[in-house]
Amino acid sequence: MDDQPFDMDALADELHDLVPEFSGLHAIEKFNTGQSNPTYRVEADSGRYVLRAKPPGPLLKSAHQVDREYRVMKALADNDVPVPKVFGLSQEHSVIGRMYFVMELVEGHIFWDPALPEMTKAERAAVYDGMNDVLARLHSVDPEAAGLGDFGRPGNYFARQIRRWSEQYLASKTEELPDIDRLMAWLADNVPEDKGRASIVHGDFRLDNMIFAGHGEQVLALIDWELSTLGHPLADLSYQCMQWRLPHASGFRGLGGLDRGDLGIPSEADYVARYCERSGIEIDNWSFCLAFSFFRLAAILQGVYKRSLDGNASNPERAREIGKAVPLLAAMANDIIAGKA
Repeated sequence: MDDQPFDMDALADELHDLVPEFSGLHAIEKFNTGQSNPTYRVEADSGRYVLRAKPPGPLLKSAHQVDREYRVMKALADNDVPVPKVFGLSQEHSVIGRMYFVMELVEGHIFWDPALPEMTKAERAAVYDGMNDVLARLHSVDPEAAGLGDFGRPGNYFARQIRRWSEQYLASKTEELPDIDRLMAWLADNVPEDKGRASIVHGDFRLDNMIFAGHGEQVLALIDWELSTLGHPLADLSYQCMQWRLPHASGFRGLGGLDRGDLGIPSEADYVARYCERSGIEIDNWSFCLAFSFFRLAAILQGVYKRSLDGNASNPERAREIGKAVPLLAAMANDIIAGKA
């Protein structure tokens, strides 16, 4: 379990070597949000920081690569994408027994409900436009120029991702779900032609992975880069657009069933169109992209659920609740394939 106290003296010494001008460690407290990599607030004489670590215990292959998070944020700091400043990366033999990195604590607001009930209609529109702008800017970064040309394998992105997440799902499978089996087979048989486009993709681009100033007038930081790689930009766009389709009255916090026009939130079609204007990217095979994103999320949540059963989840109670969502995601993806949604 991830509730063991750290050796504060040893950690203070390590942070002094890892973080420039670090001094006077006072406290470290785990954030209660997040399901994958445990994240902590660090209080010190020299300032306030965030420590993000691998979880304890056995881990799935290629998961929880905090070193990749560190690398991509460090590279994007010199580009037109808002990311926290990173300070240092430990290795697996760190004093806490696992790899971690340290970054600045960005003071701002994280909005958990996409309906943004605390905001005015104009403020909601600004938040969604800000997210749209950040996504287009991210996909406009030249990976080679940013030093990330080897951050992912070129070509065949969707085929590789379908293979990866199918393997991850099967490795964490806990029951028979025919809808998932049907979805995996359809995706493998319907991979669109690879046109060679490779952008830096965030992998988990959504509202609550952004820190905003004030009432959403500016995105201060895009966080949680664990799943980032080089890939097709429509994977990020379709992943975010799942929120328009997922139910609101559930743990998904989607926009399904809400009057988006009355709230000042753009329709999915308008959001996608604005992204295309900004990025210059054309939409192709949208139904495939959506079905892929639903499957990928289902595979991720199945892994979270399996870790909860194994006693390694960052938030066990929430993880068990998440496990119930996997069949719903699979059913929604199959409806998209069948033209019912």
